[in-house]
Amino acid sequence: MLHVKSIPAFNDNYIWLIQNSQQGCAVVDPGDAQPVIDYLTQHNLELEVILITHHHNDHIGGVAELVRQFPHVDVFGPLNEPIPTVTQTLQGGDQFELFGERFLVLDLEGHTAGHIGFVGDGKLFCGDVLFSAGCGRVFEGTMEQMWRSLDKIAKLPIETEVYCAHEYTLSNIAFALAVEPENPHLLDYRDEVIRLRGMAQPTLPTTIEQEKRINPFLRLEETGVMKSVTNRTVASDPLAIFTALREWKNEF
Repeated sequence: MLHVKSIPAFNDNYIWLIQNSQQGCAVVDPGDAQPVIDYLTQHNLELEVILITHHHNDHIGGVAELVRQFPHVDVFGPLNEPIPTVTQTLQGGDQFELFGERFLVLDLEGHTAGHIGFVGDGKLFCGDVLFSAGCGRVFEGTMEQMWRSLDKIAKLPIETEVYCAHEYTLSNIAFALAVEPENPHLLDYRDEVIRLRGMAQPTLPTTIEQEKRINPFLRLEETGVMKSVTNRTVASDPLAIFTALREWKNEF
């Protein structure tokens, strides 16, 4: 089993470091090089692989410097994104081995046109598609693409650990409670998240099971969620409910 550590970056970004039992490691979405370099130096680690989910600068801003520091590093990234530092392009359905574990690439369009995710060893690295108690904005893709991407994630085994790229949990909970104010799982989760953030601890990773209990964007067929958007959509299919929720969140 691989070990994952969080390296806090600027603002609310997390850079995830994946380590094997030796001194080799990989990092996911390094928007800033210096925190990674500092961590590697402190723990005597060698960077072997960089995984990139999409092209936004807060996810790739540190890649060029890391490549200069570690010239033999492999950079895996999405086929359909403009990222010049990528050495191996990937798309949905591709597989690769990372420190003895097999990873599957998922197409997760919506936030950007070519966003991908990586799932393996019981872990999902999903960039800016799914957040705890929330989901990413739809920038380059369509609402339908984002909905389908979230549906794809929701079908993963419930014990899958979810490594999102931002610490948005507390603000997402505020919106989720506006959608489902009486959800007991959400109320309990709010208290736990407040406790963790009060100690400056990350709220991530989450799990698919947890998100199905508290994340309105994965609960589109729940009566309470559907009822919350009755004044925002006349349709009741999951895509319409998702679109109404996401537009509401944009205004929240």
